[in-house]
Parts: sequence; structure tokens; C-alpha cells
Amino acid sequence: MSNPVLMETSLDSWPVRRGKVRDIYDMGESLLLVSTDRLSCFDWVLPTGIPDKGRVLTQVSNFWFDLLDEPNHILSTDVTDFDLPSAEDRATLDGRTIKVRKTKVVPIECVVRGYLAGSGWKEYQKSGTVCGIELPAGLKESDKLPSPIFTPATKAEEGHDENISFERMVEIIGHDLAEELRRRSIAVYNQGATFATQKGILIADTKFEWGQVDGEVILIDEVMTPDSSRFWPADKYEPGRSQMSFDKQFARDWLSESGWDKESKPPVLPDEIVAKTREKYIEAYERLTGQSFGWK
Repeated sequence: MSNPVLMETSLDSWPVRRGKVRDIYDMGESLLLVSTDRLSCFDWVLPTGIPDKGRVLTQVSNFWFDLLDEPNHILSTDVTDFDLPSAEDRATLDGRTIKVRKTKVVPIECVVRGYLAGSGWKEYQKSGTVCGIELPAGLKESDKLPSPIFTPATKAEEGHDENISFERMVEIIGHDLAEELRRRSIAVYNQGATFATQKGILIADTKFEWGQVDGEVILIDEVMTPDSSRFWPADKYEPGRSQMSFDKQFARDWLSESGWDKESKPPVLPDEIVAKTREKYIEAYERLTGQSFGWK
């Protein structure tokens, strides 16, 4: 693919909604979800993409969809099954595209936290809580929580999602659905985190999306990827500090040290940072699945 940031195919003649990373094409009865190689940091889409990042995210999600005990939106992961305009599209879209059922998307990010990190750690230092949930005193940064906690957020098209209380979630979607999503989100996190630990990866936290179709609540979007989760290498884990991660941390660190003000157009990433970031994404896939990445 010549430009991982501005991915162009003949599908652009179809109705499309573009997010920071994913493009969604309306096929009438179904949708095509295309994970591009765009990289978002500090609420900006960078001018430099990470080759094959979209394939990693798609393949990790597909792995989880197959493994988890949850109904999901997948119709097909094989581009030869898609009714596409040209063979060229199949080469571009291979590995990064799934055909899915249309659903009524629940407008809540279902966040589950198993470790004390990020914004949760910052809040805990001030108030002893995470998203208003009181935690035991004396916890250190990156400590494993006594049990995973559910901290919902509202979905934002741009900028940061906003953390909300469970009570506010109930007001938005109703008590029964809120209770069901809290229970199922924690169960999926526990299943995934247990499996990943056996593969040498700690899933510190993650976020799920759910949809409704024909009266059934199903898992949608991406699942426990390095973009939707914090993946930490278990053999490097040490509470009391921030952790190494299997994601865009190389890019974030370089941007933070580059002098960029995070208010203007971001700079182009050096080739070395692009290569290191790509390697880290692929390592996460290979360590988690036990399979060799097929697009090296």
C-alpha cells in the first residue's frame, strides 16, 4: 500500500464513515470495516502511518472473536467472499477488512480496568478513587486491582471519551442493559486477561463496544487490541512505575520529546520510530496468537 495514511480504493464511491483509524463502508445489508494504518496520538491523526498496523488490529480482533464465548458481528473475514469492485481492492484490503452485521450501536464505551494506570492512576493519587469508584489505600502505579472495575464512558467522535458514572450509564441506556453490559464486559475481560497472561501479556485495561440486532446484544468493533487496550509484557512488569507497552508508545515518546506543541499539525515520524512501532504491534500479535504474522 503506497500511502498508509490516505488509503484510497474504488470503495470510496460507496457511503463511508471515517474515524481516526477505521473506515466503515455501507454495503446495504452489511458493513465493511477497514482498519487503516493511520496512527492517532494526542487526539491527532499523524501524517505518518505504521505499515500493517491495521492488519495487526484486525487479526488480533478476529483471534479474540473466535476464542471468546460471546456472539459477535462477524459475517466474513475472507476478502474473496466480499462483493468488491476490483481485484486491486482485495490486495489492498486483505487482512485488514471484515464484513459485519449492521447493529444498533450502544452509545457507551464499556471500559474494564484490571490495573491502576493512566488517567485512573492520576485520579487515584488525588482522591483514592478511579472514575468515582473507591479503591483500597496504598496502591502503587501499575498495581493489579483487587478485582477488575467497570468504568463506562460516553463515545466521542472527536477528542477524548468522557468518563461517566454507572448511574449515568443507566440513565442513558436503561438499568437492565447497563447491568448486562457491565457483567458481560467484565467476564470478557477476565477471559481475555487470563488467556493473555499465559502468553506473557498483561492486559491492564481495555474497552469494548456492543450492539443490538434482532433483540440480541453482541460484541462489535475491535476487541482487546493494542489500540483499544494497554498490553504490558509480563516479564517486564514491575509495580510502582509506568510500564513498557505493545502499542504506539515509541511514537508517543518521540512526539513528546520532539518539541511539538500538540496544538499544531504534528510532525512526520522518523523511519526508525515507524519501524520500531510496527515491530511492537507485530510482536503483540505473534506473542498473543502464537502464529507468525503473515504480511512481513
